[in-house]
Amino acid sequence: MDFDETPQEAAFRAECVEWLDANLPPDGGGPRDQTAMTITDPEVELAYVARCKAWQRTKYDGGWGSITWPVRYGGRGLGGIQDGIFKEEEARRVSATGVFAVGIGMAGPTIIAHGTDTQKERFLPTMLKGEEVWCQLFSEPAAGSDLGGLRTTAVRDGDEWVVNGQKVWTSGAQHSDWGILLTRTDPDQPKHRGITYFLVDMRTPGIEVRPLVQITGAAHFNEVFLSDVRIPHENILGEVNAGWGPIMTTLSNERALIGGGGSRSSFEDMVRLARVTGCDRDPVVRQELARAYTRMEVLKYQGYRVRTAASRGEQPGPESSTMKLGVSLHYGLTGDLVMAMNGAAGMLSGGSARDGGRWQNEFLGQWASRIGGGTDNIQRNTIGEKVLGLPPDIRVDKGIAFRNIPG
Repeated sequence: MDFDETPQEAAFRAECVEWLDANLPPDGGGPRDQTAMTITDPEVELAYVARCKAWQRTKYDGGWGSITWPVRYGGRGLGGIQDGIFKEEEARRVSATGVFAVGIGMAGPTIIAHGTDTQKERFLPTMLKGEEVWCQLFSEPAAGSDLGGLRTTAVRDGDEWVVNGQKVWTSGAQHSDWGILLTRTDPDQPKHRGITYFLVDMRTPGIEVRPLVQITGAAHFNEVFLSDVRIPHENILGEVNAGWGPIMTTLSNERALIGGGGSRSSFEDMVRLARVTGCDRDPVVRQELARAYTRMEVLKYQGYRVRTAASRGEQPGPESSTMKLGVSLHYGLTGDLVMAMNGAAGMLSGGSARDGGRWQNEFLGQWASRIGGGTDNIQRNTIGEKVLGLPPDIRVDKGIAFRNIPG
């Protein structure tokens, strides 16, 4: 693991700072605590999406659209160390970046790893230019943590596939142009086979998006219904019935993305809250703040480990689950802490609450990240089996044709 920056890395950081300071949007990309997960007003959300697109285009035009993607697709072709440096400096200055998490953070790396040259040339540049937003059509009402149990079907009809089914918890589907879609194409194969990975135009007839209002009042997630949706054969990513490989590439990048998100609030923010609420001399609160600081430092060093691996050209693997699990546990413990510091005022919301309800949103919104990308227990299973080498769970449906598994 590398902790200290080399002279070359320090010079790259200085280059990032110089470019960012010279090209920042006038408003810094919007309010610092505004993200797609917290916005409750649809008009405000549309404005946020527009700011994300504008900032992504600015980065692309300046040669900063992606640090790690190949140069031929608009990236800089650099390593994970440089990517982390840029994102650190960007996060200090710009808030409007989240809309492209699925596209640039997950779909793009999967297309790079498994796509045809035609697919790479068609989709990757438009992502980096900020012209097309992507969403993830994976989870279903009966296939969330057990993704291999998905039941959305795709049946071939000439040069097209006809898709029917339902997806759920689809982030940003309401403003997405394209989606990465998983379907069951051969029910006579075992559950983790017979799955095909599609790239689907979200404007295709037969796709209906319905918002899911969360406990925070935001509607970041959606359920998506697909009724006789026709997708061209050339939009398959990888091979027919062999979608599990691309799936794991996407999920590894998703877990690294969530895990690399770090803390919603800085340690300084929490110390300020303790002082404002008069909890800063409470020994229990002080101890919990110390634990929060320790967790943040551990997560930071886990991030260094991932960056070092990325700089060697290594793709995110099962170890990304450790970082994702660490962040999930941190969100839960930190949410409890900030609400405890708010005391009875924690029952307020919106304009009536301290800091506009920011701390309530942090507490209530933790579940989106803790469930997304695989629940905490799914991460533990992955760590146990693929990192620690423990015996896998007994799976009674292993090796059985999917159509014979009770639904």
